[in-house]
Amino acid sequence: MTENRPEQARDASWVIVETPLELPALRDFCVDIERLFRINPYLEFQAWRRSGADSYHAGFRNLSNQQTVALDIRIERVSPDEFSVVYREGIKARTRFALEPTAAGSRVTITDDYSRLPDAERAQHIDEVDKSLNAWGWALHEYLRHERRWGRFAPWRWYMRRLWLPMTPRARRITYMLVLVTAAELVLVLLGAMIYWIEFAG
Repeated sequence: MTENRPEQARDASWVIVETPLELPALRDFCVDIERLFRINPYLEFQAWRRSGADSYHAGFRNLSNQQTVALDIRIERVSPDEFSVVYREGIKARTRFALEPTAAGSRVTITDDYSRLPDAERAQHIDEVDKSLNAWGWALHEYLRHERRWGRFAPWRWYMRRLWLPMTPRARRITYMLVLVTAAELVLVLLGAMIYWIEFAG
């Protein structure tokens, strides 16, 4: 992760995500707005539905600030490499995504813009500030790293998109622990079988 100062930095927070994808692949990935938001490990979704050509209704609990949120959003596309998710209500005005190529692949800068409200009014809603942005950037980096490595395999794509993405953050953590425990048990079984073979079949 790297950092620079976007415009209106006083009213914004941002994270820069380095990815192994070439820019065209990152563009294709970012078309799916729902997937981008569901990757955030602090958002526990109750609803996501399309309400228009480039608009959606989303309902979720943000575990980073303990706020339950219902939002109507629309997508503004400036170019193939820049678009914003614009919020009709709440403290946040928009979340801007800016894509660019790099020597190692590409990067996306995600900026939360809080310039909707005057300073005094914004101070009254300080508990609504989204604290999940850095974690979202890291989760997106990891997701894209695995996408680059495993995305060509249909079973992996099916698991991630049909099972993993709809899970709550808690369910993902539990699944991860179960996978680790199962892998450890498998290693112990194989180790026991190897010891038996050495002792009794050798």
